[in-house]
Amino acid sequence: MEISKDNSTEGLPWYSYSGPENDVIVSTRIRLARNLANFPFPCNFRGDDAQRVQMLVFDAFSHFQNPDDFHSIDIKALDESGRKILSERGILKMRPAGNGQTVMPETGIVMRSDGRSACTINGGDHIHISSFASGLSCKEALEECRSLDEELQKSLQFAASYDFGFLTSALSDTGSGVKISVRVHIPGIAFENRIGQFISDMQKRGFNVYPAFAPYGNPGTVPGAYYQISTVSSLNGSEFDQMAAAESAGKYIAKSERKIYYDYADNKSTVVRNAVIRAYSIAKFSVLVSLMESIDIISKIQFGLNLGLISGIDNNTLCSLLYRVQPGHLEFLMNSGTFTFERDIENNTLQKTDRLRAIVLQEAFNKITLGNI
Repeated sequence: MEISKDNSTEGLPWYSYSGPENDVIVSTRIRLARNLANFPFPCNFRGDDAQRVQMLVFDAFSHFQNPDDFHSIDIKALDESGRKILSERGILKMRPAGNGQTVMPETGIVMRSDGRSACTINGGDHIHISSFASGLSCKEALEECRSLDEELQKSLQFAASYDFGFLTSALSDTGSGVKISVRVHIPGIAFENRIGQFISDMQKRGFNVYPAFAPYGNPGTVPGAYYQISTVSSLNGSEFDQMAAAESAGKYIAKSERKIYYDYADNKSTVVRNAVIRAYSIAKFSVLVSLMESIDIISKIQFGLNLGLISGIDNNTLCSLLYRVQPGHLEFLMNSGTFTFERDIENNTLQKTDRLRAIVLQEAFNKITLGNI
């Protein structure tokens, strides 16, 4: 989907919007874990417990002041492409099950029409309320989660203790039930071979760190220097204390990464310039581009943009591309549109996806110009 000529972003997915610090901070996700009173945790369900919990949650959303803004979906009704898209957007947890199929623990989902928030049902807990925002937007995402939480409590009774707070299936989620995750893009730190130090710094601040786009079965591969930092425990202070800690960590990361930008921009590193030029050339002239390769290309183009080496594109567009090159999104485009592929690949889904990914990148990079190289 393209932004209209008046540059309006109305109706676009949440990741198409600009956000604070988005030259370094890609996105923010906040999740609240909740369980219904008088039901066992999902791992101990019996009989029709799962169905009853799902029906209660669906019914609660139907009593919202704006029920038409939400869509309730039974996971069994989703096709493989739909499951992939929701997994790529961080809403569902997908695990490979062989034969190209996937499994997931959740039984149902309620989504806001614009995709900014979602409520998954019967995963690790009865309810996971999630909100997503571009850039470093912890306050905005938390306010959205709290709003949904308060509306749900008008119809549902959540399991809670005066001493421990909200009761959850994982001890680390007990208390506020909040988990904050921030996706960051740190190619400068990676080029400086300081990822180990970065991870150590974040762990000292109380955050876990893991690659944002590591492929299944190969966790050592980190394309594009995209990382996810997340809070370790919901017991460490209130929701607002944890939000403040995440905001502080995000600003620290952005400041550290920008310092490297300035150093590279002043020194005009040949290695960095070569990486940017190669990424642009691969995107411009390739016919097939794999997912991992495309993420690495987007990363290096964004690095070049932030160093002033290229122009004709912005961070907002590059962040959106991270979702637009994903397999589920591309398969949806193939299934909903009319595309003519070369005869030798028209029966190969993987190659058609790689072909379409190359086209998406070339269209997005069409106005890029190399300058100051």
